[in-house]
Amino acid sequence: MVRPYAMTKGRTRPTGREFDLIALVVSDVVDAMELPVGPEQGLILELCRNNALSVAEIAAEIDLPLGVVRVLLGDLLDAEYIRVSRPVPPALLPDEHILQEVINGLRAL
Repeated sequence: MVRPYAMTKGRTRPTGREFDLIALVVSDVVDAMELPVGPEQGLILELCRNNALSVAEIAAEIDLPLGVVRVLLGDLLDAEYIRVSRPVPPALLPDEHILQEVINGLRAL
């Protein structure tokens, strides 16, 4: 068994921005075994190949701590092996009042 600090080379945070638990990760890599990545990163690439998974789902699937998965994802993102869709911040979501008015308008039709 490899210790988490060995997998992350002693890092506790990804090099870029933090990954939200519900951020969706997708990989377009065809064969992860041909890439210069570790076995854990290869597993992440295989899980996310043409299949969007959240950061939390990835951590649960490969049975690694969330912090370790975030560091590994950061390395994969830096190498451009994955794409990450960040969730919409609540401030950018439509107001509940506006949505209720739309529903009422549709019902009136």
